[in-house]
Amino acid sequence: MFKLPCIFNNMNEIINLKSVPENQGERIDVFISNQCEITRSAAQKLLSDGNVTVDGKSVKKNFRLGLSDSLEIILPEPELLDVVAQDIPLEIVYEDSSLLVVNKPKGMVVHPAPGNPDKTLVNALMYHCKGTLSSINGVIRPGIVHRIDKDTSGLLIVAKNDVAHIALAEQIKSHSFTRVYNAILTGNLKETEGVVDAPIARHPVDRKRMAIQYTDQAKHAVTHYKVIESLNRYDYAELKLETGRTHQIRVHMSSIGHPVIGDPVYKTALDKFEKANSEILRGQCLHAREIGFVHPITNEYMHFNSGLPDYFQAILEKLRKM
Repeated sequence: MFKLPCIFNNMNEIINLKSVPENQGERIDVFISNQCEITRSAAQKLLSDGNVTVDGKSVKKNFRLGLSDSLEIILPEPELLDVVAQDIPLEIVYEDSSLLVVNKPKGMVVHPAPGNPDKTLVNALMYHCKGTLSSINGVIRPGIVHRIDKDTSGLLIVAKNDVAHIALAEQIKSHSFTRVYNAILTGNLKETEGVVDAPIARHPVDRKRMAIQYTDQAKHAVTHYKVIESLNRYDYAELKLETGRTHQIRVHMSSIGHPVIGDPVYKTALDKFEKANSEILRGQCLHAREIGFVHPITNEYMHFNSGLPDYFQAILEKLRKM
């Protein structure tokens, strides 16, 4: 049984946040919960323990934010919780002694994190692999070479040992790792093919979001897109990652005015179609369809393809009938 930090991501971290007009009147415990991606009860404990100040003063959990309050949040040393192996069904596309390729369903979190301590892909992998996973990312992310978002479906690779992990990570770093996605984008792109080349960093105000920023902290990010089919006010598209930054496709497509349909974070507001089909969408309509890499042991190039999942096909069919 492994142990991992399951309350906060970093020990003794100090976070500085500033409220914006949209936050005016919001309870501070709700604000901290959303911004720091922790439970509301954990946010309230920070407040009661005196680990939060607003403009230099301690406040209670029912404090409501003003127009531009400055917050300092001290995240204490994380508590340790058990990470257990759980018998959760997995769709394994390929497996050998060094690695496996998994087709992750929409709605499954990749690894334990605040608010999602179990029932993640890592919990399922620990059961399936009987503890034989690489240790490079520590106990919180054993075997995880790269991630896809909770509400993004599709393929990802898992390393069973450190040798495989290092070799695969190097391919990602050198951009020789093939990753192709399908998405339904809002609006019709003027050009049927193009490239978005814009650096990405953590949003300066909202910690749950990433944003295009031209700062020293921003990382180079490139996404290639191609329209497969135009559907009334939407485009069914293929997107190829040259780099792999957090939320890259979602950030890049939103930045050019064509956010992924159903995206609750990077789309300003859901339209009538999205609202009417929210139970099918349940978040962004984005699928990691293809993955390609050189096997770290055999040096053989391997390529895998995952068909569109049911939710994606259902949305496509509805749009084609509009």
